[in-house]
Amino acid sequence: MATYLDRILERHREVAATDTRTTGALIDAALAMPPARRFRAALDGRTHLAVISEVKRRSPSKGDLDIGLDPAAVAGEYQRGGASCLSVLTDEEFFGGSVADLQAARAGCTLPVLRKDFTVSEHDVLDARLMGADCVLLIAAALERSELIAFHELAVHIGLDVLVEIHDEAELDLALAADATLIGVNQRDLVTFQVDHERAVRMAAVMPDHVVKVAESGVRGPGDAASLRAAGYQAVLVGETLVRSGDRAAAVAELVAV
Repeated sequence: MATYLDRILERHREVAATDTRTTGALIDAALAMPPARRFRAALDGRTHLAVISEVKRRSPSKGDLDIGLDPAAVAGEYQRGGASCLSVLTDEEFFGGSVADLQAARAGCTLPVLRKDFTVSEHDVLDARLMGADCVLLIAAALERSELIAFHELAVHIGLDVLVEIHDEAELDLALAADATLIGVNQRDLVTFQVDHERAVRMAAVMPDHVVKVAESGVRGPGDAASLRAAGYQAVLVGETLVRSGDRAAAVAELVAV
């Protein structure tokens, strides 16, 4: 059964196939960028749950969340609430995001920023660094083993942190083969869209101690955050709940307080 991820990836690979830029020149430009803010370090070693707060205008499953949001203002609200990092959607066609959203959000705070998008090529990795992101997302379900390893290596080489997203034990093995030290478990099933908290708890127990563990999707409030913290997660990535909150700073503070 085709999933929403399959449709999005097909489109992104079509676009990537038309990119004729020279990889070597992009690598040189990426290496000349100012130092990135340290995303993984902002999550590791905290005595409280770290929150990665997401700037997200819409989603394929939920439709518009806040299509007219001001990325810089939202980033400032998140930082005031105690967020450790930001995640910003840059996919335009399916999520209504943009490179401009990431740049505005990063300029509106001092937090490290994840480029949340569907990375399918070396150029996608390089573009993340060139647009000013501090961390890039690699989705294990979206990539071949060789791609995941190569993209992770390239990202580290040009100064990016890498969040590798997984769903199960097989994908965890792929992430570890790529030497990932920052791993996110997506609680949302790619076929049914249902959130499976039990999967997140199961996966936390089998990830090695040196990995910073992030729970993604389906965090509805402090109760969910507390159970994920108890399961062993150092951080949660939260989008819809925060974007739709009437007081975003307070909503982040409630999650941090668990």
